[in-house]
Amino acid sequence: MTDPTQALSFGAAAADYDRFRPRYPQAALGWALDGLDPSARVVDLGAGTGILTRGVLALGHQVVPVEPDPGMRAQLDAATPGVTALAGSAESVPLPDHAADAVLVGQAYHWFDKERAHVEIARVLRPGGTFAPIWNTRDTSVPWVAELGRIADLRDHSGNLIEKVTDFGPAFGAVELGEFSHRTTLTPAEVVGMLRTRSYWLTATPEEREKVDRELRELFATHPDLAGRETVELPYRTLVFRARRR
Repeated sequence: MTDPTQALSFGAAAADYDRFRPRYPQAALGWALDGLDPSARVVDLGAGTGILTRGVLALGHQVVPVEPDPGMRAQLDAATPGVTALAGSAESVPLPDHAADAVLVGQAYHWFDKERAHVEIARVLRPGGTFAPIWNTRDTSVPWVAELGRIADLRDHSGNLIEKVTDFGPAFGAVELGEFSHRTTLTPAEVVGMLRTRSYWLTATPEEREKVDRELRELFATHPDLAGRETVELPYRTLVFRARRR
């Protein structure tokens, strides 16, 4: 069951979240929205600080961000000129029926009450509209990235997504999967800053945080792929699950 404390823990770190979290490859967003008219209206559901919103705006679409956390909405508004996030959730979207050509979700679908959210998303979408949850997931086939995840207890909620995301309920057609690769260049301090925007860190005890910091310092000082480097390339796989409303 989703932990509501974790789901709403990000607002306290909204500025750092916006600064350090990875962006989405334009190829992934283009694939998610394939076939939509440039004037299409896209809802960014669980919009956070607007990372996905700004990526979709760059493609030329109109975007309506919806986000339950007031701290995240404030950061989104500050970082995204001309856009104001709406207060709402996946289970209660403040839009009329058939108001959207597409609904995208970046890094947030795993927090939803799926049964209720699928019905609400179908209500908001026009017939034939697109629903597409998107995740940036660290490429743990790289040994130091796997060790990073172990230290910081980074349990990607995308684990086994290919098996788990099979349908979005009777209102939607078959789910298609797109995979895309990209990298972000970060200093070791920025990697630590990114880790401190994770729900595990934000809800951890001081003792747990100190243990993570200590082991991260050791990782960057001793791992052969990291020691002495001013910057590192953090590899990601971006997964896009796309379906059309019937």
